[in-house]
This record gives sequence, structure tokens and C-alpha cells, in this order.
Amino acid sequence: MSTLTIATHAFTDQKPGTSGLRKKVSVFQQPHYLENFVQAIFDSIDAPKGATLVLGGDGRYYNRTAIQIILKMAAANGFGKVLVGQGGILSTPAASCVIRKYKTFGGIILSASHNPGGVDGDFGIKFNSSNGGPATETVTDAIFAASKTITQYQLLDAPDVALDIQGVSQLGEMTVEVIDSVSDYAELMESLFDFSAIRELLAGGFRIKFDAMHAVTGPYATEILQRRLGASADSLMNAVPLEDFGGGHPDPNLTYAPDLVKIMFADDAPDFGAASDGDGDRNMILGKRFFVTPSDSLALLAANATLIPAYKAGLAGVARSMPTSAAVDRVAHALNIPCYETPTGWKFFGNLMDAGKVTLCGEESFGTGSNHIREKDGLWAVLFWLNLIAARRQPVAEIVREHWAKYGRNVYSRYDYEALPTADAQAVMHHVQGNFGSLVGATFGSYTVQHCDDFSYTDPVDGSVSTGQGIRVLFSDGSRIIVRLSGTGTEGATLRVYLEAYDANVANHHLDAQQALAELIQVALQITQLKQLTGREQPTVIT
Repeated sequence: MSTLTIATHAFTDQKPGTSGLRKKVSVFQQPHYLENFVQAIFDSIDAPKGATLVLGGDGRYYNRTAIQIILKMAAANGFGKVLVGQGGILSTPAASCVIRKYKTFGGIILSASHNPGGVDGDFGIKFNSSNGGPATETVTDAIFAASKTITQYQLLDAPDVALDIQGVSQLGEMTVEVIDSVSDYAELMESLFDFSAIRELLAGGFRIKFDAMHAVTGPYATEILQRRLGASADSLMNAVPLEDFGGGHPDPNLTYAPDLVKIMFADDAPDFGAASDGDGDRNMILGKRFFVTPSDSLALLAANATLIPAYKAGLAGVARSMPTSAAVDRVAHALNIPCYETPTGWKFFGNLMDAGKVTLCGEESFGTGSNHIREKDGLWAVLFWLNLIAARRQPVAEIVREHWAKYGRNVYSRYDYEALPTADAQAVMHHVQGNFGSLVGATFGSYTVQHCDDFSYTDPVDGSVSTGQGIRVLFSDGSRIIVRLSGTGTEGATLRVYLEAYDANVANHHLDAQQALAELIQVALQITQLKQLTGREQPTVIT
């Protein structure tokens, strides 16, 4: 085996987004494209010779091909060992777990998360550091800078590595260990939650339905929910991972998980429903004919955390992304613990966790997690809810409504306008920004604008500043409209409009969110001029 130095040319479009580099599969299949970005990672992270790396992905199309390339490049770049998930599979939370458990230098995760897969779908790659979390902006900026000047990369001229059988092999001087993709993660979950209580709940006739969406969580759910907790086989649906996610869109929301939603809103619905996304870091929670918003879910987990073994001593603090509703802020205030508002992106939570400032955190985009790892974690959230239900012995809807009665309801919705021409999406942003001066003090129906800004964040741990994180229009009654461009799409631009209104009146808590937000929705359309500037009459997705 010999190391090859291969001449290449730089690509100009390899700037990592919210969580790594995501493009169409066909883009990654271009000669040198993946290799350039991997070499840019290796050139930027300053790994010591002989360092250990974790490698795996969500099983989408091109995953196995990319893993073989990365293994050969890691060997050529002086890594001593790579732990790779069996079959090339590692969910994102499991990868974070493995990085932390074995104290590796970091890991490379191959995923485009909730984006579609397949030959014509999306692919993604990101580097996670030794704490198990996504690389900081300092590192991703360095990777992007290196990608713009690269002229060559190193690759070991060697046969492919067998990925489907656990064991150890050599790739030149580097050891490749194919590990069980599920066991380390399952052990961690069993250490956090009261599995005996959940087993008793399920054995007592409590019915659940978990939709793995033909994505990475299928094997994890089978091992944990079925084998360790005793859920029936028919409690799991779409549990076999497929390279194209069965032709579906592996985003666990009311639009892209219609089969689960139909089951959970039927007359004979199970007691509890949940879904996870492509790489296993997101979750949707449903009760019998009841949808729990991610913002409410985070607040409820925080309010009930001491019922869970791992969190019985209480929480150091909580954190939420700026677009996420302020429901958890109210819980934090009641518990007298700090609540941090950060930009979107799990890396911002990682700093707070490492500094011991927060225990739970979440994003409205169906991501919740805790300091057990440094990624959001879909199955963790499902197990938290099951443990909570086992402790309280109440239906999901009753738990949520009791929470609203105590804290008030932050009525919340998100409108996604996907695959917009970038110029149209930016026109909306510029329109609102250009009207900040005239908006403050203006009245729209029953809403009066109190403040407008483009959110910026100063990290309380390292002092770094992140600007341009989304437009906020804040009203005098605590309601909010947020407008931001998503960093996870691969085609055109995704514009997201977030709507939030606070209502302490229990008499209104039965209202559907769209009904309760009807006036604010019209105000948002008026302020943004979205229909006029984009030509879109309706959003692609409403959550």
C-alpha cells in the first residue's frame, strides 16, 4: 500500500452551513469534490499523528462509497485508528456518544439529516470535535478557507475495507475497527432512564407507535424499544434503513410523516406516537389525537426533569434557539435557573454544556437533547417522554394541558417556504430590515410592535459573536414574528417564518394553533410582503 498525492483544484461552494456541508449527491460525486472537503478538514483540525477518529453516517445513498474514501484518506493523513459503525451506520447522537465514550480526537458524520436521500437526493458531511459536538464556527471557517486554496490531497492506494462484520483490520499503518452501531448508545440510554418503569408501562397495555421513516433509527429503536423494553413488533414502522428512505422525506413533522399522523388521529389511536429523522437527532411527539410542538416538548421535559433518574438532582440551566418559543423560559423562571437564547445550531449549546451552564436544550425544528452527549437526540426524547408518562400515569394531552394551565400557552407555528429563488428569499429579508424604523411603534390590528432587530449572540463562554441570525419583530404583548433563512437546504433557499403568541387564558387552550394565530399570521404576511415578493401563496410545510 502506498500513499498517493493527488493534484486537485479548489471548489468555491464548500462553506459549511448550520451543521456541515450539504449538497446534492451528484455534487459530491464530482471528481475530487468529497476528497477536497475531507482534506480541508484534516488540514484544519491539527490532529496529532496516531489520533483516533469516529466515522459513520445515516445510511443514505453514497454513504458507503464516502466511508471507503475517508478511511483511505485518514490512513494517508496519519490517523492511527478509526472506529467505524457496522455497515457504515452511526446515528448522529450515537456518533457523539462513541466520540465521548472512547475519548477520540473527533469524528466525521455523513448525513444530510432530515433532507431526502437517494441517487437524486442530498448528502452531507461534518466534523465533530472531541466533546462529541459539531465543530465551532472557528473550525468550520478554517475548513472553508482551506477548501478555497487546496491544490492536493492524500489517499492510500488500498483495497476497500469490509464494513459489515464487526472486527479489526489494517489499512496501511492505521487500524480500522468496525463496531456495533447500537450497543454503546443503548447502554447510555439505559443509564439515563428508568427502563423498568417503561417496561411496566408497556406491559400494562400502553400502546406506542414509532416511525423510523426508513432511516437510521430503525436498528436503535428495534434494540431499545422492542428488545430491551418489550414493545411489540408492530409498535415499530418503517424500521429498515434504506438508501432513499423508501422514497420519503425523513423529516419528522405533520407533513412528512402522514402515515403516523393518520394512525395517531384515528379513533383507535395508540396512546403514544413518535418519529425520528434521517440521522436520528430529531423527534416528533404525538399523543392520542394530539400533537406536541417541539417548543412545548422542551418546556415539559424541563418542568418534569426531576422525575427522570438522570436529572433527579435538578437542572443547571436550559437553552433554546432564538426561533424556539419562550415556553421553556417560563419554566426556567419558575425553577429559578438560567435560560439562554442562542442562534440556531447545536454547536452553540455545546459550549454552554461543556461549561456546566445548561442541562437541557432544544430547537423548534424538532431537536431536543441534554448534556449526556453534544448533539440533539431523537430516541432520547422519546424515552424521556415514555419515562415521564410512566412516572405520572397520565395521557400525553392531559400532561400538556396541565402544563399550559400552570404556565400559560405559547401558541406556536412555523411556515417553511422551500426551494425559493435565493434572490426572492433575500428580498423578503431586506424588505423587513429596511422597515425596522417605521415598524417600531406601529399597530397592526391588536398587535403593537415594540422592537425589531437582526439577532446577534455573544457566547457567554468564549466571547465569540454571531451576527445576522434572523429577524425578530417583537410585540408589546410578548408575541413574536421571526424570519430567517435556513442553513440546511441544498436547493435554492428556504425561508422560515415563526409565529408565537402567549395566552394565559385556559378557555382558549383548546384552539388549534392556526386558529389561535390567525390574526398574527396575517400581520406577518403584511409585514414581510412575502406573497408579493416571492409569488408564493402558501408555505411548503406548516408545523
